[in-house]
Amino acid sequence: MFSNETKVLLVVSQDMLDRARVFAGTATATLKLPVSLQIVLRALIGEGLKRRGARALLANIESQAKAVRQIRSAARQKQTERGGTRKSGRNVPAGHP
Repeated sequence: MFSNETKVLLVVSQDMLDRARVFAGTATATLKLPVSLQIVLRALIGEGLKRRGARALLANIESQAKAVRQIRSAARQKQTERGGTRKSGRNVPAGHP
C-alpha cells in the first residue's frame, strides 16, 4: 500500500482500542466502505501529527511521558531494594565498551 511502510507495535488501553473500533464502525456505516481499525489508527496518528503546537496534544504527550518515567523509576527502585543488578539493555557487540 505504501512504498515506505514500516511495522510498529502500538500498546494502547482497552478503552482506547474499543473507542477506535467504534469509530471504525461509524466510519464504515457513514462512508459505506469497509474501514479497518488500522485505517482509523493511521488517520488519527496522521491528523494528530498535523497539530504540532496543539496544547491538548502536548499535554497528552507530557502526561504519558511522565507516567512512563514514574513506572520505570519505581521498577528500578524495586529492583535495587531486592539487591538485583541492572543490565544496560544496550545491544553492544562483544569487545566494545
